[in-house]
Amino acid sequence: MPATQVRPEGIVAALRLACRAPSLHNSQPWRWVVTDNFVDLFADPSRLVRSADPTGREALISCGTVLHHFQVAMSAAGWNTIVERFPDRSDPHHLATIEFAAAPVSEEHTRRADAILTRRTDRLPLSAPPNWMRLASTLTAHTLTGAVRVDALADEFRGTVAEASDLAEAQRLYDSDYHCEFSWWTADFVVSDGIPSSSLVSAAESDRVDVGRTFPVIAHGERRGELVDDHSKILVLSTDGDDTTDSVLRCGEALSAVLLDATVAGMSTCALTHITEAPTSRGVVASLLPRDAIPQVLVRVGLAPSLDSLPPPTPRRRIEHVLEIHRGKAC
Repeated sequence: MPATQVRPEGIVAALRLACRAPSLHNSQPWRWVVTDNFVDLFADPSRLVRSADPTGREALISCGTVLHHFQVAMSAAGWNTIVERFPDRSDPHHLATIEFAAAPVSEEHTRRADAILTRRTDRLPLSAPPNWMRLASTLTAHTLTGAVRVDALADEFRGTVAEASDLAEAQRLYDSDYHCEFSWWTADFVVSDGIPSSSLVSAAESDRVDVGRTFPVIAHGERRGELVDDHSKILVLSTDGDDTTDSVLRCGEALSAVLLDATVAGMSTCALTHITEAPTSRGVVASLLPRDAIPQVLVRVGLAPSLDSLPPPTPRRRIEHVLEIHRGKAC
């Protein structure tokens, strides 16, 4: 059955939205190729954050996140997506080929697509999410049998996770390559990628969040002073191992679903990977899971004060820098 053609402007609009997906240090390690009947997603090895992610594992998770964002954007435009992951085993950077079929649009599709624009990484302290058990059930339902698990950690493990977070940071204390690269991704001169100062926190704010990556601090008035401590809940996304690229890519897709559904529910989120970059701290988190698994990403989920204004979006690369259009050619 031949693939259904979609007008190129519709695909480009969906890709603009999809590329709002979060990635390690906002590195955006992906590129897209559009042909007559298909859209292809490739990893861009030139965008690796090598000191933090030498194997490219987190880049692959980031690409999974943008892949799911694209599926959400296309669903809201009236297209079902059929995804073939790793279609060319001779090219490990060719992550997916996507084709389309017309489909009805539901309110859920629209809400998820809208959430792409309103989601922000929130590194400030958060209040506990209301009705957590009900929300946790929704978010952990994004478990993909045989590939990815989403687990909500019990509150009794919070102190252990905080210790693992501190341990991961301590192991990087004298890693000059890591800190040099980190400084580059948070520099003020970066205008289309990286993490802007508006997304960073002061030292006092950082001290009130016990589970988080240590970023270069900024000087500004302290925000959310009424929250003495962070009371967010913690989710862990894990896989059976790191050796299966398919499961790591799917972990990024599950991460996207978790972040967007939490946003739809009115929650703020912060995805964390620094704990899984160090074997020791990663092992600590693994010991807290209900079964043998490899933690890939942790997510803080909580409620921001209702009077907080939405912070400005982080920058993104121009679409023409990540997109090639090859119309009139077979895939």
